[in-house]
Amino acid sequence: MNNKIKEIENNWNKAEQEKRKGLLRIPNILLDDVPEGKDESESKLIREFPPKKKFSFEPLSHYDIGLKNDILDFDGGVDLSGSRFVLLKGKGSILHRALLTFMLNIQNENGFQEIYPPFLVKREILEGTGQIPDKEEDLYKIEGEDLYLIPTAEVPLVNWVKGMKLIEDDLPIRLTGYSSCFRKEAGSYGKDIRGLIRVHQFDKVELVSVTTPEKSEEEFEFLLESAEKILKLLKLPYRVIELCAGDTGFTAAKTYDLEVWLPSQNTYREVSSISNCTDFQARRVNLKFKTNNKEKKLVHTLNGSALAIGRTLVAILENYQNSDGTIDIPKVLQPFTGFKTT
Repeated sequence: MNNKIKEIENNWNKAEQEKRKGLLRIPNILLDDVPEGKDESESKLIREFPPKKKFSFEPLSHYDIGLKNDILDFDGGVDLSGSRFVLLKGKGSILHRALLTFMLNIQNENGFQEIYPPFLVKREILEGTGQIPDKEEDLYKIEGEDLYLIPTAEVPLVNWVKGMKLIEDDLPIRLTGYSSCFRKEAGSYGKDIRGLIRVHQFDKVELVSVTTPEKSEEEFEFLLESAEKILKLLKLPYRVIELCAGDTGFTAAKTYDLEVWLPSQNTYREVSSISNCTDFQARRVNLKFKTNNKEKKLVHTLNGSALAIGRTLVAILENYQNSDGTIDIPKVLQPFTGFKTT
């Protein structure tokens, strides 16, 4: 009899594990106003700002500008770590650090609490925010340990909040954090091989908001505005795209992309994604708040880049280049760099 009970329990546990694996693979439910469409070609243009700069010469790519100014070392990055790694040096490294400080300062002014999170997290933490199992093939795992390098600061920031006792009057909780981000870029072989656009390690300033369902839509627009502010102050041409259903990610119910203009490619490239995850992540980590009526409800979580530092650096090199190959430094960054041109 005891053996039979044990067998039933084992079968039950296995069935529960399989059910959980299946449930973890179900994506978020899109909001009703997300545009229909199968891929990025059917996403919706919201606005463009400001006008693109007109060059009296053929603009160089950031790759060539970086080499000409001796601020990017692509061969050095490959020698040290392999393909899709880049070494910044001299004024390139200083400009990168200036962007990081500038972005964090702006988000502090916008009311986001600054957090410096760990860059290594446990598997359950990645499951909580939805990177596992959806993006597991893109993650770097530490051999022999239950630790992964984070793909974005969103992962530790959202999970950190779950340890708090949340009440309605304390929401929204707005966090910003810098981190290095690590991604294998699985499936991207042959895409953006040259330069800083698609690399295995990059730095990013992330925004995370935890709020009530009633304020979710308002908070979504606030995160977009906070990220846009960086591009406006840097005076970089950009546009806002509302992603269609087929282009929206696994965890998001709705997403805006900010795309910055790259004159050498004659196109826009993504520099930030702002996503409303509604209660998708909250369900996975059991993140709830107590309402003023003493009820327990799931929060809504939102996140966005403000911004990806490497791609913002690319946009500055290309949009602020001069005919002699030098680069002007945006005025708002000059107090942080100590120089006005390369």
